[in-house]
Amino acid sequence: MNHQTRLQELSAFLKAQRAKILPQSVGLSPGTRRRTPGLRREEVAQLAGVSSTWYTWLEQGRDIKASPSVLDAVAKALQLTVDERKYLHALALETGAGAALREEHLPQISPSLTRILKELRSCPTIISDRRCHIVGWNEAAANVFLDFEQIPYEQRNLIRLLFTRKELQRLAVNWEHFVSGFLAIFRAYYGQFVEDEWYEQFLQEMKGLHPDFQRLWEENRVSTAPEVLVEFRHAKAGKMLFHLTSLQVQGDVDLRCSIYTPDPHSSTEAKLTQLMGMAK
Repeated sequence: MNHQTRLQELSAFLKAQRAKILPQSVGLSPGTRRRTPGLRREEVAQLAGVSSTWYTWLEQGRDIKASPSVLDAVAKALQLTVDERKYLHALALETGAGAALREEHLPQISPSLTRILKELRSCPTIISDRRCHIVGWNEAAANVFLDFEQIPYEQRNLIRLLFTRKELQRLAVNWEHFVSGFLAIFRAYYGQFVEDEWYEQFLQEMKGLHPDFQRLWEENRVSTAPEVLVEFRHAKAGKMLFHLTSLQVQGDVDLRCSIYTPDPHSSTEAKLTQLMGMAK
């Protein structure tokens, strides 16, 4: 993202986080004259031990200097998680890693990772890159989600598919919660790779095409690896419960492994076995 876009994102992120905090949770009176939810700017400044003017300028997206220690104080005042704190630092200090991916450097699945995909027969698994582009999957994932092989490579972006494919929108019982988890991962990448202009182009495209994307993106959630229980209503298998675990693959490229483990207290694994048998 360019310099101005980075400052705008920083401003939106700080405002969203400030609005989430109840005054009474930090020992302040809720009062009766609050026009907006959450803390006031001067209250955040007080909690962080910085001047009200400086914090106001920071939240307004002005081009000012900020040290890591002061940002940590702001993060503590806003009750940020570890991932959210890293995102704040990346935007305010422009410390993101790496530039744009070049075509010749697109991620490749290693033979060992390919074998892992095949061995996870009872766990739908998807491998995606730092742009949430799907670069690998197993048979179980193709049966539960989509046959990704039938989707052209350039359209095989996980975020895009969640907003464009009706079958995926019908699959998750709580679609918005499901999507929000992946948007939180996407935002973490967005802050980490601030020099890659692809993210800004993709965001503008999605905001223009999908009104729901704009609304969910403005929640400003950040998480590198959310673990959640996901309930699906599969068209053929019915109710299915999975525990989603998202793992970063160590190596020369930025790959993420999203594993859907059948809930052991449900009939999901048996239904998956039957579903995969029907597909053969």
